[in-house]
Amino acid sequence: MYRIIEPEVAGGIGEETVINTKVHPPIVAKLNYKFAGWLGDDILESFPCYIVTERLKREIEFRNLKGVGFDDVLISKSGEFDDFYPNTNLPKFYWAKINGAFENNDDFILGNDYRLIISDMAYETLILFNLNHASLEEME
Repeated sequence: MYRIIEPEVAGGIGEETVINTKVHPPIVAKLNYKFAGWLGDDILESFPCYIVTERLKREIEFRNLKGVGFDDVLISKSGEFDDFYPNTNLPKFYWAKINGAFENNDDFILGNDYRLIISDMAYETLILFNLNHASLEEME
């Protein structure tokens, strides 16, 4: 069984992102995720990208989950973030590049509507972490 997950949106695409917006979905060559707030979830999104904490990345790799690769992400904070969350240290994050497909029985897949789809194995992994602000629904 697969589920759709819509992670917490804790910010957006930062100024140093290299992105081609002339195509849909936009193609991102370099990601700068700019935090406006953060409620503590280990997986976050800002269309068309997902980021995960280092601890979640390690667990995904340890469990050999398929359909996702990882790359560096530049993290920055908005002025509002610093105002509302003074002295907050963010953990290390990685860009989760989703590349899975149903026909490969991958664990991470982008749906036709560009929402993130996860397998049961991915779900069992993710629920071990903070997902308090993510929306999850079973696929039919």
